[in-house]
Amino acid sequence: MWGACAPVGRAAATGGYRRLPFAGAEVELRHWFAEAAAARGLALAADPFGNLVAWWRPEGPDGARPGVLTGSHLDSVVDGGAFDGPLGVVSALAAVDRLRERGVVPARPLGVAVLAAEEGSRFPVACLGSRLATGALPWERARELRDADGTALPDAMAAAGLDPSAAEAGAGSDVADPDRVACFLELHVEQGRDLVDRGAAVGAASGIWPHGRYRFDFTGRADHAGTTRMEDRRDPMLTYAMTALAANKQARVAGQRATFGRVEVAPNGTNAVPSRVTGWMDARADSEAGLAELVDAVVRLGSDRAGRDGTALDVVPESVQAAVAFDADLTARLAGPRGWPVVPTAAGHDAGVLAEAGVPTAMLFVRNPTGVSHAPDEHAEVADCLAGVAALADCLQELVS
Repeated sequence: MWGACAPVGRAAATGGYRRLPFAGAEVELRHWFAEAAAARGLALAADPFGNLVAWWRPEGPDGARPGVLTGSHLDSVVDGGAFDGPLGVVSALAAVDRLRERGVVPARPLGVAVLAAEEGSRFPVACLGSRLATGALPWERARELRDADGTALPDAMAAAGLDPSAAEAGAGSDVADPDRVACFLELHVEQGRDLVDRGAAVGAASGIWPHGRYRFDFTGRADHAGTTRMEDRRDPMLTYAMTALAANKQARVAGQRATFGRVEVAPNGTNAVPSRVTGWMDARADSEAGLAELVDAVVRLGSDRAGRDGTALDVVPESVQAAVAFDADLTARLAGPRGWPVVPTAAGHDAGVLAEAGVPTAMLFVRNPTGVSHAPDEHAEVADCLAGVAALADCLQELVS
């Protein structure tokens, strides 16, 4: 399965992946998943928001019980790594194979999910599919989302072969329906080096740091790069640059995270002082108070700098995610007897959205020897991936028995 997925969406120039949601490579992987589900006799269900679930349902009344959901996502960030998302989907299918090899007969349904648009790489909301499924993001707001080319979400979904009219009609999803889903267990490659430092191939997650995405609009005055004296300029690029440096310093001092990873400039000419610079800051912290303090400090320092530069700064929170604690009893039940370390994560996941919606949720991590994520160097050794499959299968067997 991994060999079948690996070439899809890989950029030859960088070695990274471009699997943007509702577009070429990601759609190809969705078709691959549908074929893999059919080959296993799993019943594929799709909700109005692009989420897929392949169900293994026992016969008789047990087939109507709330099921155990596992899986992850197939989309990537731009030039992302191979493992973030697809490892959880492939491992879930492999775990189903292993359970069948063991002769397990589930006493409740087991579903393998592909949750749509997790990364926020095309539309400016992370975990879009799970947010729509749980109602955390109303469709009335989501349908107004546009990608960088101006394509509206409903149009992108339709181009991918989906039918957004079901969402318009108010159709729901069983991804977070308590009558359909009893719990969710997501396997994911670790996005850091905690398990490397602990010498463990597999670990569990305790929760997710609070985090947010903030748009910083710096405005000034366009001018000639050659004829305008330095002291006469109102250059928003300077304000942006100093704000990005301030964010780095504030995050380092506080032991938190702040990153300006995306920027747009107008008029974007080599020989022109820009009139506008827009930068997007990703901020994360170990507590909600810490996140608020970090963002407030960066905004204050940026505004102070704008005052000195003769520019203006406007900040808009595009998405803010509160801290998420995974189900402590479920995590202890799965990790405790097996001696797995339980660690926090500063990365967002669909598991966090489902946990906030009231679904008992846990996560498993597979060791990443590079510690790199959202980049081509993201990695997991085959032996560790197989250990992750075994761990996931053991957990699922316990949960469906």
